[in-house]
Amino acid sequence: MSQENSGQVIQVPNTLRLKVGGRFGAIDPGAIAKAEAALKSLSGNFAQWLNDEVTKLEGARQRVKTEGMSPETMEFLYLRAHDLKGLGTTYEFPLITRIGASLCKLIDDKDKRMQAPIALIDAHIDAIKAAVRDDIKTDEHPVGKILIEALEAKVRETGL
Repeated sequence: MSQENSGQVIQVPNTLRLKVGGRFGAIDPGAIAKAEAALKSLSGNFAQWLNDEVTKLEGARQRVKTEGMSPETMEFLYLRAHDLKGLGTTYEFPLITRIGASLCKLIDDKDKRMQAPIALIDAHIDAIKAAVRDDIKTDEHPVGKILIEALEAKVRETGL
C-alpha cells in the first residue's frame, strides 16, 4: 500500500523588514534623529540615575556583608552589577560599563560565585564609586586606565 505525500508549502511574506526599516531594510534617519533627541533631552537626569544605580550596588554589597555570601545575596549583587554594566555607557560612563562587565565576569557563574574573593568584589564597587565621584568616564583617563586594567588582570588571575 503506497501512500502519496501531498502537501502544500505556504510562503508567508516577511513583513519584519518593512516594520523595522522601510522597504529596503534601511533604518529611517528621521527615526534615529528622533531617538537621539529624546535621549539627549533625558541626559540631564543621567547623573541622578547613575547615583541611584550605584546606591543599589552599594546596598547589595552591604547585604552580602550583613547576611553573608549566599546564592541569594550574590545573585542580588550580580544583578546590580549587570544593570550598571548595561547602563554605564548610556549614562555617559563607558568606564563603568567596563568595570561592571569585569565584576559580572567574576561572579557570573552561579556555581563559582561563592569562591569570588570579596576583596576583589569590593575593589570593583569602590572603582565604580570613584569613577562617579571623580567624573572618570573612560579608560582614556589615566586613573580609569589603571583601575580597569588592574581589575581585569585580577579577575583573570582568579580563573573564575
